[in-house]
Amino acid sequence: MAEQHYDLIAIGGGSGGLSVAERAARYGARCALIESGRLGGTCVNVGCVPKKVMWYAAHLAHALDDAPGYGFRLDYFGFDWKKLKNARDSFIQGLNEWYLDYLQKAGVELIRGFTRFIDAHTLEVDGVQYSADHIVIATGGRPQVPSLPGAEFGMTSDGFFTLQNCPPRTALVGSGYIAVELAGMLNALGSEVTLLVRKDHVLRSFDAMLREQLMERLREDGITVLTETQVRAVARLANGALNLHCEGQANVLRVDTLIWAIGRDPNTDALNLAAAGVAVQPNGVIPVDPFQNTNIPGVYAIGDVTERFHLTPVAIAAGRRLADRLFGGQPDRCLPYENIPTVVFSHPPIGTVGLTEEEARSQYGDAVKIYQTRFRPMYHAFTTRQPPMVMKLVCVGPEEKIVGGHLIGEGADEMLQGFAVAIRMGATKRDFDDTVAIHPTSAEEMVTMR
Repeated sequence: MAEQHYDLIAIGGGSGGLSVAERAARYGARCALIESGRLGGTCVNVGCVPKKVMWYAAHLAHALDDAPGYGFRLDYFGFDWKKLKNARDSFIQGLNEWYLDYLQKAGVELIRGFTRFIDAHTLEVDGVQYSADHIVIATGGRPQVPSLPGAEFGMTSDGFFTLQNCPPRTALVGSGYIAVELAGMLNALGSEVTLLVRKDHVLRSFDAMLREQLMERLREDGITVLTETQVRAVARLANGALNLHCEGQANVLRVDTLIWAIGRDPNTDALNLAAAGVAVQPNGVIPVDPFQNTNIPGVYAIGDVTERFHLTPVAIAAGRRLADRLFGGQPDRCLPYENIPTVVFSHPPIGTVGLTEEEARSQYGDAVKIYQTRFRPMYHAFTTRQPPMVMKLVCVGPEEKIVGGHLIGEGADEMLQGFAVAIRMGATKRDFDDTVAIHPTSAEEMVTMR
């Protein structure tokens, strides 16, 4: 059977692959997408979307705790994990079907199966060869599992979404956004949570203010945070519980469920990249230039297989811009990787964009000026929980250009987007000062800081 030829083939049916193929097809390119699993990738199936569903449930649990302060009498409180799981899984299945329709309407051919490179412009799926002028690698990543005795008794963050019930006692190993998000959700929904952190803080790449505030909030919510602690071995007991043999603040920790949230590896090892001559780092990351080009002309990489910002909107933006450049007559089109906003769905949520204070001082020295505020949100005027809202603006130079914005507190996730637009456009502190505040809101403090 003769090979089939396309203008573009995207490998991977996640955010990046779907976006580059759809945009290229819109320009009239003949496109195919190769995917062996469910459409939507990590984000839709075991990431952003189902995670946010669980975050909403945890948020409601906190709201129920707060309700008596506003005069509500709650005589019964119950939570049906299975009911939520079934509704969540049904919602995700609907999205899988929507993406299939999305590809069909765009005219993108879906090729089911695993693929490997034959050469720089030829792929093979189940014995059938497909070639393209442009091939985009967008295969995403998978959770890491440490190499230690008994590690297989734990589950990854993907496994969290298979849980049939809320575990009575959960240990989470990790310090990144996945670890702190799952810790907050499980704690709010009734699990006794222990978070094991290898070093002295969570979210080590974030601004120090955010790290410190979140550590306080985790502990105040009843989560046990063990810093400078590592699991050395895991043993399963006859009753199904797990003993974690640790080094650090705990020797032996007994739990019902163990979740590894220690990072993710790129899904590149099975692609036979050597046959295409594509350079790959020892950890599986594919180096790319600002235009998503690999070292081989006509082969590109986007999303979690690259080094930069493993975020769904980044993969989407990079994919669409790549299609604009290849087929849309925009030769200079690419994604700037500065001032990309992101949110951590912790409790309370975190919003951050631009440089941390440490990064700014390293880059600009004494030209940096910091504005910071801490206050109790009006919502918590009558609640027993009293988590503060903390905000920081990182400014540079005599014009006080804002190069970083960092927030933690109720509503930080929703309010960041608009401020991110302003910071990306080069707003100064004076621009913020001259903006009329919306009162009474927490967001108004962003434009009234002194």
